[in-house]
Amino acid sequence: MDPRKRFLLLGLAFAVFLVISYVENMIFFGLLGSVLQNSFLAVAVLFAHNVLVVSLILLAMTFYVDLVVLGFFRREKYASIVVDHPRTFASVFAVVIVFLSILRGSSLLGGLIVENLPLILFVSAPIALVEGYGIYLVIAKTLGRAISMKDLLYIYGIFLVAAVMEVGFINMLKYFTTV
Repeated sequence: MDPRKRFLLLGLAFAVFLVISYVENMIFFGLLGSVLQNSFLAVAVLFAHNVLVVSLILLAMTFYVDLVVLGFFRREKYASIVVDHPRTFASVFAVVIVFLSILRGSSLLGGLIVENLPLILFVSAPIALVEGYGIYLVIAKTLGRAISMKDLLYIYGIFLVAAVMEVGFINMLKYFTTV
């Protein structure tokens, strides 16, 4: 396929999935309380949500790589720094995304109380590490232009494990708060 057509298709797909992601996010957080009543449904919904998020990140990073490779940033001095150092950028981006995700999730519990933030971060650490690793892999592999179908299946598997851990953790918290 012509690189410019591929670029345009990626941009269009990214824009469409960004809108879909926004709608899904609103529905996801609106129904989250009732979905968590059924563990199997909760795992499926959390996994689908995570797959959509990771796929959106994959599309965005692929679109950015195409922007750089096709020379849209020729006049910019540091435009290719992200593509030249994918692991560093992937590490920083994964930490930021996971931290923002934890803040968003904790704000759903009736508001964010700054005094509780260290406890929330500590409790969320195991799931955050798994999800952060998955985000790191998808970004590093995409920016390094080395992602394959096998890598993608592995990454989606990581997010399935994260969804199971998250639902198990939520059920454990429910159990210990009612006892």
